[in-house]
Amino acid sequence: MALPPVLSDNLRLPVVASPLFIISHPDLTLAQCKAGIVGSFPALNARPEAQLDEWLAEITEELASHNAKNPERPAAPFAVNQIVHPSNKRLEHDLMMCVKYKVPIVISSLGAVPEVNAAVHSYGGIVLHDVINNRHANSAIRKGADGLIAVATGAGGHAGTLSPFALIQEIREWFDGPLLLAGAISTGGGILAAQAMGADMAYIGSPFIATTEARASDAYKQAIVEAHANDIVYSNFFTGIHGNYLKSSIVAAGMDPDNLPVADPSKMDFDKATTGAKAWKDIWGCGQGIGAVKAVEPVGAVVDRLESEYQAARARLAL
Repeated sequence: MALPPVLSDNLRLPVVASPLFIISHPDLTLAQCKAGIVGSFPALNARPEAQLDEWLAEITEELASHNAKNPERPAAPFAVNQIVHPSNKRLEHDLMMCVKYKVPIVISSLGAVPEVNAAVHSYGGIVLHDVINNRHANSAIRKGADGLIAVATGAGGHAGTLSPFALIQEIREWFDGPLLLAGAISTGGGILAAQAMGADMAYIGSPFIATTEARASDAYKQAIVEAHANDIVYSNFFTGIHGNYLKSSIVAAGMDPDNLPVADPSKMDFDKATTGAKAWKDIWGCGQGIGAVKAVEPVGAVVDRLESEYQAARARLAL
């Protein structure tokens, strides 16, 4: 099945930049879109909720202006992440804002709700739902999602434990629609490998934390540059849902990364952590692919590198 135009037209690479909690904001999203990949941000990053209206106005107006000035190389579209979970009391408001601005792509997480999909479809948008297993994937499509993001082991933030080879294979047995792969993809070769496995696109997050446009602290960005795969800790202690975090930030918060308690998933809250240190703000999410990140640099430079590596990988395989 061919990808819908919103996921194929105006893209330099088959890449969606994943929404980074706290970190993604208009500057980062716009830089990603202008560099030729789908940029995104979580709706909850706009605080207070009224700021979401301002952000969406800024992004849509800036992209329209950029496209008018650069008809030969228009920007890629953008996406907004909606947390579809009982702890998100803003969902109705934030979804209304997506409808108002006709956000082209909505990424839904932590729950598949038909009403969310219907609202996005009402103006012609598409919904990509992130999943960590085949059961969740089936549920999402039955409830009206247009595509899936397979979040495999090694992904930053809330990640699964399945090998990408297994997860993609099982989903592709029954689903021929848009399928993205997340999980330690930080090179152009990784993007091509995702496609070779059967995914249409790569879903990349952690490398964009260490960019000049990202709303992350300098210490966070430098920690990513200095860390490698074995510096990532997988735990549900900080939010109630298992995720990957930088070991150095856990140590800095006064905790033992090798002996973290197990949290109660029913108490998940995106505004509170189980300790004085807040998840995402003090405890830094990150995926296992960060060994490829060698410096803090602009988004444009990251995308240039990914494109160069992607084309080199294709050439090696004579594609």
